[in-house]
Amino acid sequence: MQISVTGRHMEVTEAIRDYAHDRLAHAFAAYPRIVNAHLILDIEKHRHLAEVVVQGPHHLRVESEAESPDMYASIAGAVDKAAKQIERQIDKWQDHKIREPLSHLEARSTAADGAGP
Repeated sequence: MQISVTGRHMEVTEAIRDYAHDRLAHAFAAYPRIVNAHLILDIEKHRHLAEVVVQGPHHLRVESEAESPDMYASIAGAVDKAAKQIERQIDKWQDHKIREPLSHLEARSTAADGAGP
């Protein structure tokens, strides 16, 4: 997964960059097919904003934002929101698959075997 960190109206320090990389890598470790994650950090007076954009295969695109007086808390909030959104999206994809229970399939095969001449 490619991770990029961008700062608007601020310089991104190595400590913030390392924290963001660790947080993103840990949050999305369960999803190895994610292509890239982009973290955008912004400061407006006393508001610290963090925005996460995650892209993956099959048109997966998740965007989340968080705001707090602390930049580290904003990063943590935005990453957690994005992880929840990805989990919901993947559950939605998996729930749409129709699967028959095994007992139903076994009943069909035994009926077909006993119906022969």
